[in-house]
Amino acid sequence: MRNNQLKMLIVTALFAAIIGIMAQITIPLPLVPITGQTLAIGLAATILGKKYGTLSVVVYIMLGIAGLPVFSGMSSGLGVVFGPTGGYIIGFLPAAFLIGWIVERFGFTLTSAIIANIIGMIVTLTFGAIWLKFVAELTWMAAITGGVTPFILVGIIKAVIAATVGILVRKRLTSAKLLPASIAS
Repeated sequence: MRNNQLKMLIVTALFAAIIGIMAQITIPLPLVPITGQTLAIGLAATILGKKYGTLSVVVYIMLGIAGLPVFSGMSSGLGVVFGPTGGYIIGFLPAAFLIGWIVERFGFTLTSAIIANIIGMIVTLTFGAIWLKFVAELTWMAAITGGVTPFILVGIIKAVIAATVGILVRKRLTSAKLLPASIAS
Protein backbone atom coordinates (compact mmCIF):
# COMPACT_ATOMS: atom_id res chain seq x y z
CA MET A 1 0.00 0.00 0.00
CA ARG A 2 2.67 2.53 1.04
CA ASN A 3 4.80 1.48 -1.92
CA ASN A 4 1.88 2.17 -4.30
CA GLN A 5 1.37 5.63 -2.80
CA LEU A 6 5.05 6.44 -3.23
CA LYS A 7 4.95 5.24 -6.85
CA MET A 8 1.88 7.37 -7.51
CA LEU A 9 3.46 10.48 -5.98
CA ILE A 10 6.57 9.99 -8.09
CA VAL A 11 4.50 9.53 -11.26
CA THR A 12 2.39 12.56 -10.27
CA ALA A 13 5.53 14.71 -9.97
CA LEU A 14 6.73 13.36 -13.30
CA PHE A 15 3.48 14.40 -14.96
CA ALA A 16 3.71 17.88 -13.42
CA ALA A 17 7.11 18.16 -15.11
CA ILE A 18 5.71 16.81 -18.40
CA ILE A 19 2.96 19.45 -18.33
CA GLY A 20 5.61 22.15 -17.82
CA ILE A 21 7.68 20.82 -20.70
CA MET A 22 4.67 20.49 -23.02
CA ALA A 23 3.64 24.07 -22.16
CA GLN A 24 6.73 25.23 -24.05
CA ILE A 25 5.40 23.78 -27.31
CA THR A 26 3.48 26.80 -28.59
CA ILE A 27 1.93 28.15 -31.74
CA PRO A 28 1.44 31.89 -31.24
CA LEU A 29 -1.98 33.39 -31.94
CA PRO A 30 -3.12 36.99 -31.36
CA LEU A 31 -4.78 36.51 -27.94
CA VAL A 32 -3.96 33.02 -26.66
CA PRO A 33 -1.33 30.61 -28.02
CA ILE A 34 -1.98 26.96 -28.84
CA THR A 35 0.15 24.93 -26.42
CA GLY A 36 0.94 21.36 -25.51
CA GLN A 37 -0.33 21.86 -21.95
CA THR A 38 -3.83 20.56 -22.60
CA LEU A 39 -2.46 17.46 -24.29
CA ALA A 40 -0.23 16.76 -21.27
CA ILE A 41 -3.10 17.39 -18.84
CA GLY A 42 -5.31 15.00 -20.80
CA LEU A 43 -2.56 12.39 -20.67
CA ALA A 44 -2.05 12.87 -16.93
CA ALA A 45 -5.74 12.55 -16.10
CA THR A 46 -6.33 9.65 -18.51
CA ILE A 47 -3.38 7.70 -17.13
CA LEU A 48 -3.52 8.68 -13.45
CA GLY A 49 -7.26 9.20 -12.86
CA LYS A 50 -8.99 12.02 -11.01
CA LYS A 51 -6.96 12.15 -7.79
CA TYR A 52 -3.40 11.95 -9.08
CA GLY A 53 -4.15 13.56 -12.45
CA THR A 54 -5.58 16.60 -10.69
CA LEU A 55 -2.73 16.57 -8.17
CA SER A 56 -0.22 16.70 -11.04
CA VAL A 57 -1.97 19.84 -12.31
CA VAL A 58 -1.95 21.38 -8.80
CA VAL A 59 1.80 20.72 -8.54
CA TYR A 60 2.36 22.20 -12.02
CA ILE A 61 0.41 25.37 -11.17
CA MET A 62 2.13 25.74 -7.79
CA LEU A 63 5.55 25.40 -9.45
CA GLY A 64 4.58 28.17 -11.87
CA ILE A 65 3.26 30.41 -9.11
CA ALA A 66 6.46 29.80 -7.11
CA GLY A 67 8.49 31.19 -9.99
CA LEU A 68 9.64 28.19 -12.00
CA PRO A 69 9.22 28.99 -15.71
CA VAL A 70 6.72 26.21 -16.45
CA PHE A 71 3.91 28.21 -18.00
CA SER A 72 3.76 28.84 -21.74
CA GLY A 73 6.71 30.83 -23.09
CA MET A 74 8.87 29.95 -20.08
CA SER A 75 6.79 32.31 -17.93
CA SER A 76 5.84 32.04 -14.28
CA GLY A 77 4.30 33.88 -11.35
CA LEU A 78 0.93 35.04 -10.11
CA GLY A 79 0.84 37.63 -12.89
CA VAL A 80 0.41 34.86 -15.43
CA VAL A 81 -2.35 33.19 -13.42
CA PHE A 82 -4.17 36.50 -12.96
CA GLY A 83 -3.40 37.67 -16.52
CA PRO A 84 -5.58 37.26 -19.62
CA THR A 85 -4.72 33.55 -20.11
CA GLY A 86 -5.03 32.64 -16.43
CA GLY A 87 -8.53 31.27 -16.87
CA TYR A 88 -7.15 28.45 -18.97
CA ILE A 89 -4.64 27.59 -16.24
CA ILE A 90 -7.41 27.62 -13.61
CA GLY A 91 -9.61 25.58 -15.98
CA PHE A 92 -6.96 22.86 -16.10
CA LEU A 93 -7.96 21.82 -12.55
CA PRO A 94 -11.63 20.96 -13.13
CA ALA A 95 -10.73 19.59 -16.58
CA ALA A 96 -8.21 17.13 -15.10
CA PHE A 97 -10.64 16.13 -12.36
CA LEU A 98 -13.49 15.53 -14.83
CA ILE A 99 -11.32 13.60 -17.29
CA GLY A 100 -10.05 11.38 -14.47
CA TRP A 101 -13.49 10.95 -12.95
CA ILE A 102 -15.07 9.95 -16.27
CA VAL A 103 -12.43 7.34 -17.12
CA GLU A 104 -12.57 5.93 -13.60
CA ARG A 105 -16.38 5.85 -13.62
CA PHE A 106 -16.91 4.49 -17.13
CA GLY A 107 -13.72 2.48 -17.55
CA PHE A 108 -10.29 3.11 -18.95
CA THR A 109 -11.44 2.55 -22.52
CA LEU A 110 -10.66 4.52 -25.63
CA THR A 111 -14.28 5.65 -26.02
CA SER A 112 -14.66 6.94 -22.47
CA ALA A 113 -11.21 8.56 -22.64
CA ILE A 114 -12.03 10.42 -25.88
CA ILE A 115 -15.34 11.65 -24.45
CA ALA A 116 -13.63 12.62 -21.18
CA ASN A 117 -10.87 14.54 -22.95
CA ILE A 118 -13.33 16.41 -25.19
CA ILE A 119 -15.32 17.39 -22.09
CA GLY A 120 -12.05 18.48 -20.45
CA MET A 121 -11.27 20.62 -23.49
CA ILE A 122 -14.70 22.26 -23.29
CA VAL A 123 -14.23 22.98 -19.57
CA THR A 124 -10.79 24.52 -20.13
CA LEU A 125 -12.02 26.67 -23.02
CA THR A 126 -15.05 27.80 -21.03
CA PHE A 127 -12.95 28.90 -18.04
CA GLY A 128 -10.44 30.52 -20.38
CA ALA A 129 -12.99 32.47 -22.41
CA ILE A 130 -14.87 33.75 -19.37
CA TRP A 131 -11.63 34.87 -17.71
CA LEU A 132 -10.33 36.39 -20.96
CA LYS A 133 -13.55 38.36 -21.44
CA PHE A 134 -13.30 40.03 -18.03
CA VAL A 135 -9.54 40.45 -17.59
CA ALA A 136 -8.91 41.68 -21.14
CA GLU A 137 -12.20 43.64 -21.09
CA LEU A 138 -13.42 42.05 -24.31
CA THR A 139 -16.92 41.57 -25.63
CA TRP A 140 -18.32 38.05 -25.40
CA MET A 141 -17.96 37.72 -29.17
CA ALA A 142 -14.29 38.79 -29.07
CA ALA A 143 -13.54 36.44 -26.17
CA ILE A 144 -15.15 33.50 -27.96
CA THR A 145 -13.64 34.40 -31.34
CA GLY A 146 -10.13 34.80 -29.92
CA GLY A 147 -10.26 32.41 -26.99
CA VAL A 148 -12.38 29.47 -28.12
CA THR A 149 -12.88 29.22 -31.88
CA PRO A 150 -9.20 28.76 -32.86
CA PHE A 151 -8.88 25.90 -30.37
CA ILE A 152 -11.86 23.71 -31.21
CA LEU A 153 -10.37 21.60 -34.02
CA VAL A 154 -6.89 21.39 -32.50
CA GLY A 155 -8.51 20.66 -29.11
CA ILE A 156 -10.42 17.72 -30.53
CA ILE A 157 -7.24 16.40 -32.15
CA LYS A 158 -5.33 16.75 -28.85
CA ALA A 159 -8.21 15.09 -26.98
CA VAL A 160 -8.09 12.06 -29.29
CA ILE A 161 -4.28 11.88 -29.02
CA ALA A 162 -4.39 12.18 -25.21
CA ALA A 163 -7.06 9.48 -25.00
CA THR A 164 -5.33 7.08 -27.40
CA VAL A 165 -1.84 7.48 -25.99
CA GLY A 166 -3.14 7.72 -22.42
CA ILE A 167 -5.03 4.42 -22.55
CA LEU A 168 -2.08 2.67 -24.21
CA VAL A 169 0.46 4.03 -21.70
CA ARG A 170 -1.85 3.27 -18.77
CA LYS A 171 -2.17 -0.36 -19.89
CA ARG A 172 1.59 -0.68 -20.25
CA LEU A 173 2.35 0.97 -16.91
CA THR A 174 -0.24 -1.20 -15.18
CA SER A 175 1.11 -4.42 -16.72
CA ALA A 176 4.66 -3.38 -15.72
CA LYS A 177 3.32 -2.80 -12.17
CA LEU A 178 4.41 0.82 -12.29
CA LEU A 179 0.79 1.84 -11.76
CA PRO A 180 -1.62 -0.03 -9.50
CA ALA A 181 -4.57 -1.58 -11.36
CA SER A 182 -6.93 0.45 -9.17
CA ILE A 183 -5.99 4.08 -8.60
CA ALA A 184 -9.20 5.27 -7.01
CA SER A 185 -7.75 5.00 -3.48
